[in-house]
Amino acid sequence: MSLIAQRLSSLGLELPPPLRLPPGLVFPFRMVRVAGDRAFVSGHGPQAADGAIAAPLGKVGLDLTVEQGYAAARLTGLSILGSLQRELGDLDRIAGWLRVFGMVQSAPGFQRQPAVINGFSDLVIEVFGNDIGAHARSAVGMFELPFDIPVEIEAEVLLRA
Repeated sequence: MSLIAQRLSSLGLELPPPLRLPPGLVFPFRMVRVAGDRAFVSGHGPQAADGAIAAPLGKVGLDLTVEQGYAAARLTGLSILGSLQRELGDLDRIAGWLRVFGMVQSAPGFQRQPAVINGFSDLVIEVFGNDIGAHARSAVGMFELPFDIPVEIEAEVLLRA
């Protein structure tokens, strides 16, 4: 068992299966695209353990609390790790988290997007440690996100040779 798989297990975390898309929807892109020593991760949202889009849905600051948004960002992190695991075969291939772009579906006047996206950042650092898990990050508010998800996150990671 790889080091990251052991760490996930010791934390009681399980990676979800591929996203179950709504009927009739097909994504014309890859969830992870590897180019040289980089993996580019398409925008992901929170997933339930069965692969479905996780509830609650809606705008943070109106339909969801900051704490619920934080939990959604954490679930989004697990979704991203699941996609990376399927593409890379082993999460130990990740040498560093480089860039994270976090989007929060926000109610008018909501300004705590960084606190929401901390759910993702805290998970990555918890799983990978500070050296590999530390990343540059943006956390911005959006008026709408696909499928009414509260959080969408994309990322770029550095891979070991």
